[in-house]
Amino acid sequence: MFGNNSLVKFGDVNLAEAPVGGPYQAGAGGWPTVRYFNSATGVGGQPYTKKTNEAMCTELGNDKYMNEYITEAGATSLCDVATGGECNDKENDFISKWRAKSSEEIAGQLTRLRGMLGSSMKPELKSWLGQRLNVLTQLQLAASSPKEEL
Repeated sequence: MFGNNSLVKFGDVNLAEAPVGGPYQAGAGGWPTVRYFNSATGVGGQPYTKKTNEAMCTELGNDKYMNEYITEAGATSLCDVATGGECNDKENDFISKWRAKSSEEIAGQLTRLRGMLGSSMKPELKSWLGQRLNVLTQLQLAASSPKEEL
């Protein structure tokens, strides 16, 4: 679902084969250890906070919880600007507003919004921040990709 989302990257570290040194908490708490990393967390990352009483592997095996985790921790959404798929009304309105803007305006807005990522805010505002970042990143990529001539 997030394969084409440039804001989300996945990695897998086998600590038996590639131990992590330093003050990091890699592997702390047992298996599986799930952490997310972004500019706000730094290289140490932050651990996943469970939402249910289920085992973590059971909880994150449920698409609902895994998708929520990715969109929350990754400050993104499933909205596809090109097709409009998985976009809500608020995202569609935002797309309409920003689609006509220049790449410089989009870049400026992305810089401003990325600067807000580490800020403390209500969950719904953080979610909206992620949705806007996702839309603007896709618009920026579309503007920078070469256009096919007919």
